[in-house]
Amino acid sequence: MANVHFVGSVALDTPEEVFAAIGEHCGPYLKRVPDGEPHGRRLWISWQIPVLRANPLLAQVGQGQVPLKLADGVEPKAIHFGELGYAREARPGYEDFLKARGAGQIPSGVKFQVALPTPWAVIMPFVQQPDAQQVYPAYEAAMLREVQRVCDWIPHKDLAVQWDVCIEMVQWDGRRESSPPFPGMEQVFSETFGRLGGAVPNDVELGFHLCYGDYDGRHFVEPEDATKMVEMANLIARSVPRSITWLHMPVPIERTDDAFYAPLRELQLNPETELYLGLVHAQDGVDGTLERVAAARKYVENFGIASECGISRARDRDLAMQFIKTYAGAAAAS
Repeated sequence: MANVHFVGSVALDTPEEVFAAIGEHCGPYLKRVPDGEPHGRRLWISWQIPVLRANPLLAQVGQGQVPLKLADGVEPKAIHFGELGYAREARPGYEDFLKARGAGQIPSGVKFQVALPTPWAVIMPFVQQPDAQQVYPAYEAAMLREVQRVCDWIPHKDLAVQWDVCIEMVQWDGRRESSPPFPGMEQVFSETFGRLGGAVPNDVELGFHLCYGDYDGRHFVEPEDATKMVEMANLIARSVPRSITWLHMPVPIERTDDAFYAPLRELQLNPETELYLGLVHAQDGVDGTLERVAAARKYVENFGIASECGISRARDRDLAMQFIKTYAGAAAAS
């Protein structure tokens, strides 16, 4: 039996439906559960575009909603962001979670998972360079205040916080023209992950989701193998000044070959860090998932199972339920 991990978004209409469905099918294999990231959060960082556009110190570039730039005459040190909305979304989600757990839909001991994009993932795509570098510190400060509010509002014994690492992962991979690597990238990312991880109190579970994107249900680029993800995981592990509870990596559906999984032998995670591999795909169901599980076990013994990314974008509720049932079948058979 394997543990399961839900990355964040689930293509069901409400948190109540998410908790009921995941609890019914995956309860015995569950350690933490998200609220499914309904309404605007279904499109991950896109719901932050109005937040950025509402800032009077930023201006549009051309006719589109993004990218943005510093408004004329604005000094970077003047940039400030108020609430970003993540903590305010987490509060009712936690209330729904408590109701579901109280009704027995979610097993006792399961924690409420709050997933947050790294600030880098919001600012770098939506603000033009070099302005993005000047806007970034203010947005990161606002996101860390969101973490503090979440941790102030939700009892730590019930809370798990996940950082979604996408743009950094793609830049580290180095093959997407619109997200190229840059000099000093390792040091910048190391310092950033240290701040993000260190902002989560030690008695709150902390996880990282490594992501190659999920635009219209597809990665921005497909990982050639696990090498770059292992490098990023090891960078995070040595940069974060506290215990990391879990780390998640995606696995493309067609990869059952040794070449993809062999780099997993180079992982340098601490013993307490749970590894989740995103090898659950609804398209080929339990049998296909178990093939990928068997291939991975040649190179890493202990891991839980997950999907590649969230299961909302470009997916409907029927496919979401297929995913949830595939999780359950594969977990029971692993």
